[in-house]
Amino acid sequence: MEHPRRPDPSGGAIKAQDAPVLALERLGQDMLAEAGGKAANLGELARAGLPVPAGFCLTTRAYLDATASAALADVHHAIAATAPDDLAGLALLAAKARALVLDAAVPAGIDAAVRAAYAALGDDTAVAVRSSATAEDLPFASFAGQQDTFLNVVGADSVLSAVRQCWASLWTDRAVTYRAVQGISPSAVSLAVVVQRMVDAAVAGVLFSANPVTGRRHEAVIDASPGLGEAVVSGAVNPDHFVIDGATGTILERRIGDKGLLIRPLPGGGTERVAQPGAGSGPSLNDAQLAALELLGRRAEVHFGSPQDLEWAIGRDGAVWLTQSRPITTLYPMPDKPPTGPGPRVYLCFSLAQGLTRPLTPMGLAGIRLIASSVAEAAHFPVPVPRDGPSPYAEAGQRIFFDLTPVVRSKAGRAFVPRVFDIMEARSAVVLRQLFADPRFSVVTSSQWRLLRRVAPVAARARVPETLVRGLLRPEDALRRADRVGEQLRAALTVPAAATAAQRLDHVERILDRSVFPVVPALMPLPALGFALLAAAGKLAGSPGNGALQDVLRGLPNNVTTEMDLDLWALAAAIRKDPAAAEVFGGTALPELARRYRTGELPGVVQSGLSGFLSRYGHRAVAEIDLGMPRWSDDPTHILGVLANYLRVDDPTLAPDRQFEKAAREADAQVERLVAAAKQRSRLRGALVRAALRRTRMFAGLRELPKYHLVEALGAVRQQLAAVGAELAAAGTIDAADDIFFLDLGEAHAGLGGAALRGIVQQRREAYVAELGRRHIPRVLLSDGTEPEAVQSDAGGRGAGDADRSAGVLSGTPASAGTVSARARVILDPQGAHLEPGEILVAPSTDPGWTPLFLTAGGLVMEMGGPNSHGAVVAREYGIPAVVGVPDATSRIATGDDITVDGAAGTVTPSQ
Repeated sequence: MEHPRRPDPSGGAIKAQDAPVLALERLGQDMLAEAGGKAANLGELARAGLPVPAGFCLTTRAYLDATASAALADVHHAIAATAPDDLAGLALLAAKARALVLDAAVPAGIDAAVRAAYAALGDDTAVAVRSSATAEDLPFASFAGQQDTFLNVVGADSVLSAVRQCWASLWTDRAVTYRAVQGISPSAVSLAVVVQRMVDAAVAGVLFSANPVTGRRHEAVIDASPGLGEAVVSGAVNPDHFVIDGATGTILERRIGDKGLLIRPLPGGGTERVAQPGAGSGPSLNDAQLAALELLGRRAEVHFGSPQDLEWAIGRDGAVWLTQSRPITTLYPMPDKPPTGPGPRVYLCFSLAQGLTRPLTPMGLAGIRLIASSVAEAAHFPVPVPRDGPSPYAEAGQRIFFDLTPVVRSKAGRAFVPRVFDIMEARSAVVLRQLFADPRFSVVTSSQWRLLRRVAPVAARARVPETLVRGLLRPEDALRRADRVGEQLRAALTVPAAATAAQRLDHVERILDRSVFPVVPALMPLPALGFALLAAAGKLAGSPGNGALQDVLRGLPNNVTTEMDLDLWALAAAIRKDPAAAEVFGGTALPELARRYRTGELPGVVQSGLSGFLSRYGHRAVAEIDLGMPRWSDDPTHILGVLANYLRVDDPTLAPDRQFEKAAREADAQVERLVAAAKQRSRLRGALVRAALRRTRMFAGLRELPKYHLVEALGAVRQQLAAVGAELAAAGTIDAADDIFFLDLGEAHAGLGGAALRGIVQQRREAYVAELGRRHIPRVLLSDGTEPEAVQSDAGGRGAGDADRSAGVLSGTPASAGTVSARARVILDPQGAHLEPGEILVAPSTDPGWTPLFLTAGGLVMEMGGPNSHGAVVAREYGIPAVVGVPDATSRIATGDDITVDGAAGTVTPSQ
């Protein structure tokens, strides 16, 4: 295809960074700061030989030269100092900024350069004038539609007027607020302007080179409508919608829109909107045009190295043009490892199974890889490079995934693994089971021998049969043996004070590779036995129903997490009795309280009490399986905030220790009822039920103990890594000691050898911050990018955890029986969270770092989890109603909503 001539307005004699006007083909992604995201991407398309209308770019130098003023700088500072939720304040400052930009004179040199570049396009050529901000069309955020575009602009004076309006649109209310929410400083953004020859479009629209709804990378999605593409982009029209399989060229979906509005250029400049009733009778694109567009999208994707969201237009002469390209920021990243076998693969997000929605730091992932390798080696799977993790291990979006394809295609795996997830993360179990009907994942392994061959040696080395027998016959001795497991682990964590940095790193790898995993098979048999005996007791008592059995699990002893929370409540009670200590919490900011604790300035009851609490539990944290997360002993601000929340409980009946004691009494009463029911059948049954339920209550609380010791080990590892980081920082290899958590173990060793690591740390920190903003994490991901849960939702299917939108009911998995109606409090991060006593906590997920909030919560709603996930277990023990596995609960429920949680039915409804 022959493209319109693309003149070089700079004449090729001026360096790009110095020229206020540049031809598009001189731009690329290496010039983001000069050209902004839109222009840089258009330049990349042009340089790749893709069809882009001729044009030029006013660089950010032109904007800065034209708008340089002390008054605008003052507005920048004021915006930076304004809270993102102060919409009125931001709007006022945005209006001031726009006025200053519009009043600024365009320097003579820039004026002349624009006129010359425009003239080179032809006399009175119709052009599109588009804003191109430096914080736009980026890999982590598209910022689409935040600045203005002007179509069918004719004449140099009109072009310059549109340029000024584009500059001013950098300061629209929506753009200023969007950047404030994203944490982008006003002084860090600038604006370039793209001027391109208009395409006399017969039809135009958007093209996604991957399916943004299902995630499928091999599907292209095209929306099209007659006239200018603005009708499609702005949502002013119901366009034709096509889905094409790029591998086969098959049109998978062809949905014809009504296309009731046409936007077209006017002679002499500007556009008009014309109603066209009945225009939707036929498609706006034929199959050949769809194939041509799909091919262009694929070429753009290959060039940029990631799926693209493109705008396109087909002229009345049939020529196809690309007018914009940006990354599809909503697609979840693919796993970083190539598939380990033929055919499609099934990846399950282990992060979500652990109640963790946020990304892990690079060192956190490195630690999990070593632990995963130790698990695989224990089961006699080959692990060529332990630091890389076992073959099923993968990472995507800085989160942990495992290739479960062999499990899904195994009869034993299908029988066992979904049942585990039924109680851990119930929605994941639903998604996995729905894959069983997919012929691509048919069963190829029927024998259970393979599973037994892997599990039996691990169980034998951990003496699991002996533990189970001891638990049945000598339960107190079994508890004492569980305590010794922790003592042995703590002994293994010790490192000599005089150890070198290299020795500390070696010690870290030994802990992760050898010491952590053996704790799990040593301890897990006891809580597993407890739950098995609960089920057996139910059958002996005449199958009284799941709710009656769940009541036995309230107020469990021997749960280290509830013991931790109650210890913290006891400290709050002691502070309440000391007027001077309580007064400190009344008017002092939490960071100041933390500073005073570190300098020993808090009142004695607080200083000594918090020190004692942290000496036992200071290794814990929010997202605590991540080595990179500060522990409570590193920063006690979160715990001080929880204490402040506890001090607001002024109703004695809501005191958590009383609630816990009440839950324990109710559980004991339920045990007696079940024993009585069994006795009616026979005295032997009654005795067996009593013995079984006694052991259930002794052992079920130990469910939290393996993770407690795992985190204890991770806390010790973090201390050693922090010491190594301090040495690397002193040597100038990294800037600060905690930069080590943005390296992996191999890089840390290389740093001790003198390798420069600052650049790696900076890149990793930026990537981590970008991932922190991601809200949607797929439970299951296929190797072609498909998110099965999204496909099922898109197809209109419903399963456990779907919402009955007509009735306003959200449904999930019952987790803790009881009904409560109260005000909702949506909390995405417990750090510094404020929860009033009795409010219903609505959270994406929880781990032990969240549970101090449970003590004053009236109820719990979680997006993740199953009936035996961490949050569900603790909610039952505290006796608060809970529903887990409620999709999108944190977006469907708002803070302040009055809701009713029915923990037995698994429903959340608006209160009447």
